[in-house]
Amino acid sequence: MSSHFVSVPKHKIFLTLLNGTGYIFEIKDYMFLRRHHHIVGALVGSCNARGWSPNEQTLPIALTSLETKLLVEEGIAVIVSKATALLKTPTELDLHQYKDGLNDRLTEQAETLKHQKLKDTEINLDKIMSGKRKKLLQKGIPETEIDLNPQQILKEIADSITFDRKNALLEICCAHPDKHIASIVQLPSLEEHSLKYLVFRDFWLRGKFVTPGDTFGADFLIYPGDPLLYHASHIVVLLGHSKVEPLELIAKVRLSVIVNKHCVFAYFNERNTGEEGCPKICYQTVYWEGNQDRERSKQ
Repeated sequence: MSSHFVSVPKHKIFLTLLNGTGYIFEIKDYMFLRRHHHIVGALVGSCNARGWSPNEQTLPIALTSLETKLLVEEGIAVIVSKATALLKTPTELDLHQYKDGLNDRLTEQAETLKHQKLKDTEINLDKIMSGKRKKLLQKGIPETEIDLNPQQILKEIADSITFDRKNALLEICCAHPDKHIASIVQLPSLEEHSLKYLVFRDFWLRGKFVTPGDTFGADFLIYPGDPLLYHASHIVVLLGHSKVEPLELIAKVRLSVIVNKHCVFAYFNERNTGEEGCPKICYQTVYWEGNQDRERSKQ
């Protein structure tokens, strides 16, 4: 696999420190990291219209500790804490500004709702007028005396639309609407030369998308492109040493066959050291014999 050189943006992306890792609240920041730096993260926000659902999640993005450490070390992002600014006791001026801002956002919701209802009304205006005409005829009013004005009907409907603030959409955790202070902080400690981090970083430098592999009984899943467009091609299993027990070998490789992926074992070569004096990473890819026959048939 060829190496991939990562460009450093002119303006570093700010990752908000929460729960010991970085969170992204700006959609433009997330799309930049995903498109240009193959960082996936995980959507953890709730859909404001339907509540939390595992299949319908939104911002913010929670990065893994490995992704956060990598972005900071590569100079792509910095970790900031907003606790001091956002958890301080608000002043009377702060409360007044917050209430004004909330009222503005609720008014915007009401106007949007009214606009959408009127739009739907215009689409069904013929049916509405037909229904009104039918009711008037049932009341005994002659056809010649019925005069229905479409604009008048739209005005009546517009005047009848009310917005109950108790039914307003709940605001979800996105970028904070107001300017606030954030202080740059140090990333919580993560073992510098841990096998897990170095393997993650190595595949990332090769231009791959790397995600946690827990759902497949592995440490990582490796994707040739964005996971929205590609299936994972490899599962990566980390070993504490160069030896693997036969049962574990069989179990992991059989699992990789079932999910139609290649199985890669990663471990440190204690005899050789790589850059920065840390042990060199060794990779061992294991193919099931049946898979080899299948690969030959594709060629």
